Amino acid sequence: MKTAYLLDGFALIFRSYYALPPSMRSPVTGEVTNATYGVAVNLIKLFEGKRPDYCAMAVESRVPTFRETIYPAYKAHRDAPPEDLIAQIPAILELAKLFGLPILEIPGLEADDVLATLAVRLTAGDENLRVRLVTKDKDLDQVLSERVEIYDAHKDEVIGPAGLLEKKGIRPEQARDYQALIGDTSDNIPGVKGIGPKTAATLLQTYGTLDNLLARTGELKGAQKDKIEAAAKDGTLAISRKLVALDTAAGFAFDLEGCATGENAIGRIQADALFERFKQLGFQKLRPDLERLLGRASLATGTEGVSPPIKPASSSPAKKKPEPAAFGLFADLAEESKESEPAEEGKIPSLPVIPRTSEEVATLVAKLRAEKPLLAFDTETIGLGRTAPLVGICLAWGKSGEECADNSAYIPLRSPEADTHLSPEEGVALLKPLLEDPAIPKCAHNAKYDLQTLRAAGIETRGLVFDSMIGAFLSGSPGMGLKDLARGELGMEPSDIENLIGPRPKRKGDAPQRTMDQVPLASAARYGAEDADMTLRLTRILQARCEEMGMRGLADNVEMPLVQVLTDMEDAGIRVDKKILGDQRAELEAKVAQLRRQILDLCGDFNPDSPKQLADVLFNKLGFKGGKKTETGYSTDSEVLEKLAEGEGAAGVADEARQVPALMLEYRSLTKLVGTYLVALDEAIESDGRVHCRFHQTGAATGRLSSSDPNLQNIPIRTEVGKRIRGAFVAGPGNLLVVADYSQIELRLLAHLSGDPGLLDAFAKGQDIHAAVAAQVFGVAEAEVSKDLRAKAKAINFGIVYGVSAWGLARQVEGLGNQGAAELIANYKLKYAGITSFLDQCVMEAKDKGFVTTILGRRRIIDNISSRNPAERNQAERLAINSVVQGSAADLIKKAMVDLHARLKAECPQARLLLQIHDELVLEAPAALAPQVAQLVKATMEGAMALKTPLVADTGIGGNWLEAK
Repeated sequence: MKTAYLLDGFALIFRSYYALPPSMRSPVTGEVTNATYGVAVNLIKLFEGKRPDYCAMAVESRVPTFRETIYPAYKAHRDAPPEDLIAQIPAILELAKLFGLPILEIPGLEADDVLATLAVRLTAGDENLRVRLVTKDKDLDQVLSERVEIYDAHKDEVIGPAGLLEKKGIRPEQARDYQALIGDTSDNIPGVKGIGPKTAATLLQTYGTLDNLLARTGELKGAQKDKIEAAAKDGTLAISRKLVALDTAAGFAFDLEGCATGENAIGRIQADALFERFKQLGFQKLRPDLERLLGRASLATGTEGVSPPIKPASSSPAKKKPEPAAFGLFADLAEESKESEPAEEGKIPSLPVIPRTSEEVATLVAKLRAEKPLLAFDTETIGLGRTAPLVGICLAWGKSGEECADNSAYIPLRSPEADTHLSPEEGVALLKPLLEDPAIPKCAHNAKYDLQTLRAAGIETRGLVFDSMIGAFLSGSPGMGLKDLARGELGMEPSDIENLIGPRPKRKGDAPQRTMDQVPLASAARYGAEDADMTLRLTRILQARCEEMGMRGLADNVEMPLVQVLTDMEDAGIRVDKKILGDQRAELEAKVAQLRRQILDLCGDFNPDSPKQLADVLFNKLGFKGGKKTETGYSTDSEVLEKLAEGEGAAGVADEARQVPALMLEYRSLTKLVGTYLVALDEAIESDGRVHCRFHQTGAATGRLSSSDPNLQNIPIRTEVGKRIRGAFVAGPGNLLVVADYSQIELRLLAHLSGDPGLLDAFAKGQDIHAAVAAQVFGVAEAEVSKDLRAKAKAINFGIVYGVSAWGLARQVEGLGNQGAAELIANYKLKYAGITSFLDQCVMEAKDKGFVTTILGRRRIIDNISSRNPAERNQAERLAINSVVQGSAADLIKKAMVDLHARLKAECPQARLLLQIHDELVLEAPAALAPQVAQLVKATMEGAMALKTPLVADTGIGGNWLEAK
């Protein structure tokens, strides 16, 4: 029987990305290659280990599916993929094609739908064909059959109907109902709260199907009965069932013979092109594997100057690679990336100093306080929380060579040998003067974490001058993790934490990892001192590199001081009123129910969450015209509904019925608001009644801060309902919130950077900038500028910062059209020639140097700026412009935060900075001092930089964020 292996492409790409360090870059082009390398490794393994007769790869469509339409919250909580992963996708798909794999991207279908359709279609058409779906997606359980299997490549395990029954207790025909009951947090599918996998399997074993279960809920008891009946009544079960149902009869063309791999599974591989691409990407280590697959003699010639992606430090012989017959997609990627297995012993030839007594610690502290060397510090903790208990404090200082020798120390606080060293309280008390001494310059890697854990133990660390993680981010080093940087920058292979605490449990019954306080003291000391030593060495390298790249001032004066600012902000958190959140949720859920009733009253009985039923109601029953056709019928996406709500295609539709598109837009918006924001925010409130989100300096290429756990920067503010969420963020007792944000900061920076006289003059006079621009562009007096003209000027004012195209502007401004938008942009550039010149300069800088710089010298690499592909080139040009303006805005707000933090400490220590949301700052201050703090904040923000145009910061005070804003 022949076998077709059908791969879930993005699942393979994502797992490769997270399985390998992001420090992997091509030595030729400089591009990040970790995901690309992982995919290449695994395709070679697949062909050599499994010898498929047919092979193809399915990837997600860029066109939204019916699932987003019927349930806007579907996958809405997922963060955008990392930029360096997105950048690798074209190269990965190119490699897959060179391996002979057709890439199946079907508009409007997820990869699961494509795989499900092919599994059913191919096995129905050929009794001698078996299909194996290379995926871990549980939704595909529903298409398993005698000749359709799921191949779990990680475990090298094939799962068919019998395996599904053994593993989950269900049959393939029950898989859809099973998944509808338990839901799926990764896709934001609700399911029935409180019904887990075991309960769902038991229910389906008893009742057979979900329909039978719902017809006999009277036989259930207690909370289980209530939960299932409630989910059935409010439509949760119905929507979950539709979301998990795969399309097994999609109507796309597919040629099986076009996927035939040929004799020995290598017939379609474009060998010469692959070898050349491997050389460009720095994948020379894979040449022997590909040669073996192709059955060729060694071709390892002409490889000078091309290095493997990761350099090992160990000179010990490389481990022999396992034979590929037991193919495991990710089982040994770590081996593939390392070339050799370093031993735990011998990484640091001599043990670091381990002071155990009060006298030994005091002597060390006195020595370091007298000499004042650059001191690297690192903490070992139990767990990874902000206030995790300390296990030990690692130090390294002075010049660092290949060995730590006498310039490193590990001060144990918790260990299996606790009776041989100081207690945590004694050790902290003795180290406190050293770490709190601002005269001793200090460095750390991801210093914010160490500052927080030391603070929780009673130490307020001072004197931080460098964070090697942020230095790596600024200077474009290969990766930002300490271990990755050690490989890429120091040429060493650092110790693996799993050698100390054991492997991460992969399945139920596996032994749990040890905590660091259970690790033998000598091993913990070696590991911790190695981290501190690597940090010290990296600091010297990265400080020098920032200097060479013109970013030392940015690092020393903005980014490094900001670490302390963010540490204080995260520790402070912001108070959130749980009752207000609950009231808002109840109110919005009631509004959702009301909207649903209104829609049904106007349209008759149907399911508003079903795009197919909604399309039938809108275009057949109610008579709207001009709908957008798809392969499955009329589209009811937001673009279509917005046009219908504005009156397009409404001729002949009854007046009352014309409300339906607008009601549906509001219905979907509120549904998403409840599921994505109110619920997640409530779950993030800690025991002190506050939300302590994390801020990241390395999360955005432009230099903007990002936040997570939760992401407060995504709280919607464009709608009144969305804005109200801010009302739940409240001041603590006796305090008020002070809110300040920059006015039109990106336009003011554009005026400064471009030096355009017209824009500078308008800001200098305090004019309404959008009205002033409208008057110039449309040739009318400012007093005659209409609301419509001002809106058009506003769209182009902000759009120009992002390199807006005519097509993009036409989509933003109703009735403008592509031609009108092109004329508007041309007229704008003519009237504001200084801006046009500046935009051209940004693009030329990117072409000449490969990067652009912000007002404080921050660099951003711009790829594809000279691409022959017009779409790629245009995107790169827009990115070049946006990076300069938005990156400069990031420089400004960060500088303002550093200045403000220092002034508050000196002038009003009772006030504290809580949040930064793009160009807005939120503070908390005693009620009596709030007006004084507002003035201080305004003065500091407006004086953060001296620009050619005045900076303006608007402030507000209130008991909650909404009121203050």
